[in-house]
Amino acid sequence: MAYAQFDVATVETEFGVRVLPGSVFPELRPVPVPAWLTDFLARGAELRVESEKARNEFIVAPVLLAVRELTGGRAAVFSGERFDVDPAAGLIGECDFLLTLAPAVPIIRAPAVVVVEAKRQDIAGGLGQCTAQMVAARRFNVRNGRAPATVYGCVTTGEEWQFLRLADDPVITYDPARLYRNEVGRILAAFLHAVAENAAVAAA
Repeated sequence: MAYAQFDVATVETEFGVRVLPGSVFPELRPVPVPAWLTDFLARGAELRVESEKARNEFIVAPVLLAVRELTGGRAAVFSGERFDVDPAAGLIGECDFLLTLAPAVPIIRAPAVVVVEAKRQDIAGGLGQCTAQMVAARRFNVRNGRAPATVYGCVTTGEEWQFLRLADDPVITYDPARLYRNEVGRILAAFLHAVAENAAVAAA
């Protein structure tokens, strides 16, 4: 089994978590969007962005690079990396994108704080894969002595962005209210909140 084979019911059964709707973030105030990102997304909108690969390249990756920039380089972005955490439990495979608070080096280092799963059209269909990756990130952090880290997840089509949160309790909370591409300032604010929360814990 691998991440892509998980659905929500299997994640709940195999890992003893519950996936429930709720509030993931406090009220998100839009942050100023870097001019280069606004320009890049506008140029990308002129293209035929249909495949997952195209959405990753022209929408998702630029947004995450802006997050790295706005955090002053505190967030490292990994794209398409193997994240084999627990093969016996099926927690193996690639993550579309992974954000960590460790430097961007050839290997992924804890804490892993945000998992981003990009889907062509189906947000709901990506929740199982994303939640399995969040469980893996939690295990990875604990194994590496970074247990306090809260793991966030996001499933996106590029147009729609749905966020999730896994804290200390066995509940993965997903926000039923999705964000949309025209709310880039709020999407950036969501990622910045996730990074800032974990950075504050790491510094304590």
